Amino acid sequence: MIPSQRHLFDLPDDVAYFNCAYMAPLMHAVVEAGTWGARRKARPWEITAPDFFSDTAHARGLFARIVNARAEDVAVVPAASYGMAVAARNLPLGAGQTVVVLKDQFPSNLYPWLAAARAGAELVTVDAPDGDLTAAVLAAIDERTAIAALPHCRWTDGALLDLEAIGERLRAAGAALALDLTQSAGALLIDLAKVRPAFAASACYKWLMGPYSFGFLYVHPDYHDGEPIEYGWAPRAGSEDFARLVDYRDEYAPGARRYDVGETANFHLTPMVIAALEQILEWGVENIAGTLSARTAAIAERARALGLGSQPAELRAGHFLGLKFAGRVPRGLLETLARENVYVSVRGSSVRVTPHLYNTDADVDRLFAGLERVLGAPG
Repeated sequence: MIPSQRHLFDLPDDVAYFNCAYMAPLMHAVVEAGTWGARRKARPWEITAPDFFSDTAHARGLFARIVNARAEDVAVVPAASYGMAVAARNLPLGAGQTVVVLKDQFPSNLYPWLAAARAGAELVTVDAPDGDLTAAVLAAIDERTAIAALPHCRWTDGALLDLEAIGERLRAAGAALALDLTQSAGALLIDLAKVRPAFAASACYKWLMGPYSFGFLYVHPDYHDGEPIEYGWAPRAGSEDFARLVDYRDEYAPGARRYDVGETANFHLTPMVIAALEQILEWGVENIAGTLSARTAAIAERARALGLGSQPAELRAGHFLGLKFAGRVPRGLLETLARENVYVSVRGSSVRVTPHLYNTDADVDRLFAGLERVLGAPG
């Protein structure tokens, strides 16, 4: 169990922020790294050719350690949507085949497949209200399945998928797995060496505790020779030699780098990402997951006294809690809580409570004081 790390963040004592699934606050060290990067860019004569590649390589390696992959299998992308567009461009999908998705899946991992399916394929939408979502996905995979485009946990309520079991079933069916890990990477253990997706993308601004407009794309070696979205100079073989960039080359650098977005050096954002990922690795994802699971379990138990339900712990991600009301979410709930400096989200029919290591017992008390004002104190 990790004690509260609030001192690492710019969070006033009277703010109860349970909204990491919306956007993580930046740690002091991450802000300082961004400031250092901006000051570095202000003196470009001090930036050398190797600097265009070294920090990016470091960041790839850190993300690879978090998801148990190889650095050479990681591309730098600006968003999960970019990564899923790469996946849709490179995964074959023919007429009569299907793509398995979840009901209420995040749009960035839905729209690319809607577009890809226009040639005669079909999306199969899976749901399991108050049940086992993994079992429902496994049942949807059949001889027509070409792709399953899934998260690790659903963004609205944290419903959890057993990706190792799903990956095994897809391989047996000759189908591919495309993952959006934005709502799990950094807070939930995942072993890509065991899951073996074709592609797995994650933005950095949520559970990876980093800045906006920066993310990663894992690419299985089977797809290292695929077609990128862009045709930039940096992913090409020999691009480190600036004097010879006009000696145009068809060859790419090895690994997943061909899928990099342009300007991956990103001198102000990359240091921020490095600072955030280094802290996550210092805490340990397993320790983060265990600590947040204990926090959400305590909140779920206390919420039951107010008549609020949630998925059983074994069916949801430990860092996610979707509180369900007997009817609709009360009108004005978010505004009432915000007036008390309590911040959660409403997604679908759930009030999404997503804490991190900066939260305290006092934050939980503030959350329930606000909920009781809306619902009335129990008893």
